[in-house]
Amino acid sequence: MCVCVCVFCMHMKLSRALGRLCVACGDFAEDKEIILCAIRTCSRLFGALLTRGELFVGKLPPEEDSVQGNYSAEEKYKIWMRHRYNSCTTCLGELMAHEAFQVKEMALCTLMKFVELEAKHPLVKNEWSFNFPRELLQVVVEGLIQTDQNSSLLISRFQEYMEHDDVRFFVMKAVAENLGTVMPKAKQVTSTSWLRAELRFIYFFFEVRSSESIPLQPEHRRAFERMWLGFLKYKLPGSLYKKVLVILHDSILPHLNEPTLLMDFLTRRLGMLKNNISLISVLFLFCREYPDFYTKLYSLLDPSIFHVKYRARFFRLLDLFLSSSHLPAYLVAAFAKRLSRLALTTPPDGLLIVIPFICNLLRRHPSCLVLIHRPNGPMPDDPYKMDEKDPLESRAMESSLWEIKTLQNHYHPDVAKAAEEINLPLSQMEQDLSKILELTSFEIFDRDIKKESKDVPLEYQQPRGLFGKKDDLCAEYFSLE
Repeated sequence: MCVCVCVFCMHMKLSRALGRLCVACGDFAEDKEIILCAIRTCSRLFGALLTRGELFVGKLPPEEDSVQGNYSAEEKYKIWMRHRYNSCTTCLGELMAHEAFQVKEMALCTLMKFVELEAKHPLVKNEWSFNFPRELLQVVVEGLIQTDQNSSLLISRFQEYMEHDDVRFFVMKAVAENLGTVMPKAKQVTSTSWLRAELRFIYFFFEVRSSESIPLQPEHRRAFERMWLGFLKYKLPGSLYKKVLVILHDSILPHLNEPTLLMDFLTRRLGMLKNNISLISVLFLFCREYPDFYTKLYSLLDPSIFHVKYRARFFRLLDLFLSSSHLPAYLVAAFAKRLSRLALTTPPDGLLIVIPFICNLLRRHPSCLVLIHRPNGPMPDDPYKMDEKDPLESRAMESSLWEIKTLQNHYHPDVAKAAEEINLPLSQMEQDLSKILELTSFEIFDRDIKKESKDVPLEYQQPRGLFGKKDDLCAEYFSLE
């Protein structure tokens, strides 16, 4: 009698809670406190049922068949409760799109509680000793990838669960499965909201916390690689390509088993995107054995590199790629000469980067010092071919860095001082560029106006006119009387 009463009470309480959840899923205008109360009730009830093993284990039969089938009373009860549990998890997944963040957060935490309990008390038995509730985690992943709203805050809340290796591994597999099923359909849709949501989800986990989130286990690396390769094989909007290329070098390539698999992707992007994106993509081709790598890198040196958002990163990686002492002299000379020519139209903040950069190249490769010390004196004509795409054919080694000499007369004293360094024997110690790569024109201006001005000599002879003539039209304005 007591057991029947307890089951009846649980049935009534559970029905009320599920009813509120179903109403909440269909109508977000439902009172938030009622929804939270229903979630807490379901969390306690199904948490206890999972722990006590009172849910049906195995392939779940349809609810109608369980009533008429040859099942015991206990089995019918467990089957019924298992169907209610499935309804609860479905509603919780839908509530992750609720307008109130508190509701979304509680729905997420409750689902992850069920994931933990199902991992300890599996509802599906298979031949492996390890059983992980992948289907339930898939519900969580789909709830996090919202197409009609920004779920960044909810994803941040989910990050604590990614500290667990099994969760992290199966999340990557779930994302890869989503890509395989949704991306082919996305080709038929003009809207890219799902693609943006998917990238936002991946970005939060594997860019923001890449150093902590991706372990070194081969299985995790393979799952990570399949996830990204699956995403990047589809045609994406240009704005998404830009977001991917920005995080590629630090957060994707280091964690791939075979980074060279992305070379074709990066090469294609080089031809279809604008320069400010192309320069980033080619720099991420860190495998310098790729054919014509330095030719492609050389072609990116144009005036736009001094005005793009990622200028500091460009020069940092350019410095890395030109750091090898085994590079041929003609190649280094071509880069130094091209940068020198671009310096003629570069703003002061860019000049304070490019001049020390060129000097560092000359320090590393003494054979290129001929560019500033021509034994036969200055040349009547510069043989350098600025429009030549191949560094070998640019004739840079036959030229000189007269552009740097010209900058010694620059209007900004810091630039003129930096350019005068080539007049002296270059020291063997390279200049540290890290302090100047992030320098902006606003910082230069702010630094200049804070300098203490010194007394400067003024004209001590009384002016007689604007053009030096005694009786010109402006003479009266210069009269001291």
